[in-house]
Amino acid sequence: MLPKHRPPTHPGEMLLKEFLEPLGITQMELSRHLGWPYARLNEIIKGKRGVTTASALDLGEALKTGPEFWLNLQRSWDLWHSLKKHKKVKPLPQISESRPVA
Repeated sequence: MLPKHRPPTHPGEMLLKEFLEPLGITQMELSRHLGWPYARLNEIIKGKRGVTTASALDLGEALKTGPEFWLNLQRSWDLWHSLKKHKKVKPLPQISESRPVA
C-alpha cells in the first residue's frame, strides 16, 4: 500500500539507512563488492537513479533480501510519483463496474 501524505521510501535511502550504515559498510566498499562503478551506487543512494532488475538481483544476493524487496521499493516510488502527475482516464463503456478485474 502506498503512503498517502508522503512519498514512499526510495530504495537508495533504504539501502543507506537500513543496510550500509548499520553494517558499517561504505558505498565504495559495496560498489567494489558488487563490481559496480561507484557512481552507479551513489546515484541510487542519492535517489538520482532507480533500481533496475539487474541492480535488484545484485543487491538481493549481496544483502540476502531477494530482488523483489528492491523492485517493490522502486515500484512504490515510481507509482507514487506517477500518480501525482496522472490525469484520470474514463473506463471503456464496454467495461461494467461489476466486472471483476483480472
